[in-house]
Amino acid sequence: MVIRYLIVVVAFCLFTCTGLKTPDQSARRSITWDFRPNILWLVAEDLSPVIPPFGDSTIITPTLSRLAAEGICYPNTFSPSGVCAPSRAALAMGLYPAHFGAQHMRTGFWANGKPTPEQIKAQAPFFPSGLPSYEAFPPAEARMHSEYLRMLGYYCTNRFKQDYQFLAPPTAWDECSPNADWKNRAPGQPFFSIINFGVTHESQIWEKAGDSLWIDSILQVPVPPYLPNTPVALLDIRRMYSNVRQMDDQVGKVLARLEAEGLLDSTIVFWYADHGGPLPRQKRLCYDSGLRAPLIIRYPNKWNAGQVDSQLISFVDFLPSILSLAGSTVSGPTDGQAFVGKYQAIQPRTYIHGGADRFDEKYDMIRAVRDHRFKYLRNFDTTKPYYLAVQYRENMPIMKEMLRLKDIGGLDAIQSQWFRPKKTAEELFDTYTDPHELHNLATLPEYKDKLVELRQECDRWMKSIEDKGLVSEPEYIRTIWKGNQQPITSDPEISIKNNKVSIACLTPGASIGYKILNGGPMPTAWKIYTQPVEFPEGSQVSSIAHRIGYLTSNVIESKVL
Repeated sequence: MVIRYLIVVVAFCLFTCTGLKTPDQSARRSITWDFRPNILWLVAEDLSPVIPPFGDSTIITPTLSRLAAEGICYPNTFSPSGVCAPSRAALAMGLYPAHFGAQHMRTGFWANGKPTPEQIKAQAPFFPSGLPSYEAFPPAEARMHSEYLRMLGYYCTNRFKQDYQFLAPPTAWDECSPNADWKNRAPGQPFFSIINFGVTHESQIWEKAGDSLWIDSILQVPVPPYLPNTPVALLDIRRMYSNVRQMDDQVGKVLARLEAEGLLDSTIVFWYADHGGPLPRQKRLCYDSGLRAPLIIRYPNKWNAGQVDSQLISFVDFLPSILSLAGSTVSGPTDGQAFVGKYQAIQPRTYIHGGADRFDEKYDMIRAVRDHRFKYLRNFDTTKPYYLAVQYRENMPIMKEMLRLKDIGGLDAIQSQWFRPKKTAEELFDTYTDPHELHNLATLPEYKDKLVELRQECDRWMKSIEDKGLVSEPEYIRTIWKGNQQPITSDPEISIKNNKVSIACLTPGASIGYKILNGGPMPTAWKIYTQPVEFPEGSQVSSIAHRIGYLTSNVIESKVL
């Protein structure tokens, strides 16, 4: 068995995703099972496609290479933002961040639920002075991915990063903690579980800066042309690859458990990164180095194993896609479309959309549109430099090295581009011939038609989502907070008749949760209320309501008569 596994991995590493067969539309839509599959999201942070399945053979990643050999690579997957909180907002809601005020990094201190005073104080240097902590404000009927799946009967767990730009509703998860686990579900109940891997995060470049003993000092690493090739820079790039190795090992342990429990072939396994890489001129930017994310999906029984699906995929497509795989559709508003499953969109995407706005205390506004080949960038404030002095990023030794070299004139012409004092209003790049997006084609007459096409698509997209970046952040907060106070979800109203409990909430779009106490301990998770429920006489009913962007209601209690 071990020998067979090694043969599969070695054989796969001889190829890259671009050299494998691409399934056609009819093959992708033929996916069927006679059961409702589990869905597992394995999420790496801050990682470009720098692994063998996507053509980078710098290091060996046995787990991810096996996953790709048994699954499908999606090389054209993009986040709508080059930083985590807006990206995770899009994943959770199926909406573009700028559609519901989630485009700034961050709107508040919601990385792992409601923050403590100590956490708020620690984050204060990375937040604009005088701006209140607030929550993004989606349309009334929008729901989180996990809420949709819980309503379909899934047991939903998150381990444990959230960072959605809002406080998750009490009905979002059956479990959300560092120890959240699918093992606690009912017998036969399908699960949707998210496990986050922080070892590849940007902070792990600088937090490990004093420890170089575990880094392969002779590892030959590729250096992008926009980064310097110096000992300091090489050490951080090697550290990045070493972190990827650790992540691969951590993912392997999860998959080994899944296989040991006999769940691998009843589970759809997504492995992806929350946006592009952690290094300078990657994270936070609208170049592909910031927006392109690796995605591998392994389907039950190795459906279409070893193939490549080259369609354009946005993170807003993940929510409708997992519902499609579960045999359902999105009942609320969404900007995405299913790229796989029973309800896969007939027409694949033509364009990818993205943006960059405030990062910590630094403001900017850029919008991006990309087709399979060309990338269009619109810079709304041309008086600002390309490089923003974000304090968090400057903890990295490689970033300090770039700033040192800039000050002494030690950067070449390509490396200096990022430090230009002003931006051009529009940029156009041919990502086939210029994958690092270094040569602006916007002024060349032979590219005028493509420039106009993508410019018009940018206009159309921004209008369609009523782009919230076009208003100042304080002004936007005033539109969602009447009287400069965050709205509060109305308390749920419980009515009882013939041992049936009905619950309502006057706040449009609020999710209603309930718990039943019938002689035993109070349940820890709130069930999602969808219709009147019959309970034994004498049961105690507790209910809570929450609309995303609002404060949570009070808990209301009643007894069945």
